[in-house]
Amino acid sequence: MGPLTERDIRASFINCTKGEAKRLALPSDLSTRPWDDLDFLGWRDPASPQRAYLVTESGDGLVGVALRLASPRAGQPRRGMCSLCLTTHPGDGVSLMTARKAGRSGQQGNSVGAYICADLACSLYLRGKKDAGPGGRLHESLTLEEKVERTTAKLTAFLHRVLD
Repeated sequence: MGPLTERDIRASFINCTKGEAKRLALPSDLSTRPWDDLDFLGWRDPASPQRAYLVTESGDGLVGVALRLASPRAGQPRRGMCSLCLTTHPGDGVSLMTARKAGRSGQQGNSVGAYICADLACSLYLRGKKDAGPGGRLHESLTLEEKVERTTAKLTAFLHRVLD
């Protein structure tokens, strides 16, 4: 993924109004992100920890979605697996993130969800640039390119569900 500008990011959102996109908190480190290692840009809102955002390139340009994290469940410690990159995390390292659907369906309150790395660092976990802890990455015989393609395909399928 190439570097993105604030304008590009704000214009990419498909499931929120232009006003909401204008007000959302962007990451302050856009200029220092490891763009060559990112398959998508994802971040959590530091002022509102239950909000997250994801922007990726698609055939039609950039596509951004606003996400909401489910409240963590109390109880037994558990492990979760990200549905995008297949990295496992202990505790709350994987969260159910929901996106309001685009268009009229979203206005009627419909949403879709996926279990995603809570820090949205899937690209870095795939490349071994960030450690998910013991048992974080399962051994696979796939090449990095194949893992990236799989993750991108899973993300594209999720975005299609947001658009449908």
